[in-house]
Amino acid sequence: MKKLALFAISTLMLASLSAQAQNVRVRGTISSLDGDVLSVKSREGKDMKLQLAPDAQVVTTKKVSADEFKPGSYVGVTSVKGPDGNLVAKRVHALGPQVPQMHGAWDGIPNSMMTNSNITSITKAGSGNELTLTNKDGEQKILVDADTEYYNFVPGTRADLKKGETIFTGARVDGDKFLTQRVTVSKDGVLPPQ
Repeated sequence: MKKLALFAISTLMLASLSAQAQNVRVRGTISSLDGDVLSVKSREGKDMKLQLAPDAQVVTTKKVSADEFKPGSYVGVTSVKGPDGNLVAKRVHALGPQVPQMHGAWDGIPNSMMTNSNITSITKAGSGNELTLTNKDGEQKILVDADTEYYNFVPGTRADLKKGETIFTGARVDGDKFLTQRVTVSKDGVLPPQ
């Protein structure tokens, strides 16, 4: 009986920790900002209230050229498989050092991958270039072509969180609240690339 009680308590504690540690990606359109609460209609049509940290960072999105990215740049690359099976970049955007390295499935574009890595080399490949990206998961080679879009971010303020603008954020689920430290918001028609 004692073992069963210990098992039940352990299971409940693990479930609680798991729920507290869950993160979600939120993409949507701003409905309103009221103090520290950002109301958003998600791209799935769900009304959500995001609790902004008092010191939450707001950044706006800016389109840039490929020239802004060199070997040593830390980037996020959204890619899809081309007809030959090789990854082709749809979007390349700058990342801050706090963003974890990864290479895995992504939900920004159907059937896409996200690679957060340092660019280790850029070489000519056909009518485009090939980025060699290296991170803790290994090395990825991703083609960039004339259709690849490039983005950087500019510091913004809460004044940029206007009704009708599009946002992206990674929020931590805490009970029935969505807590966020950083919001990327559209500006001048340029949508967040994530």
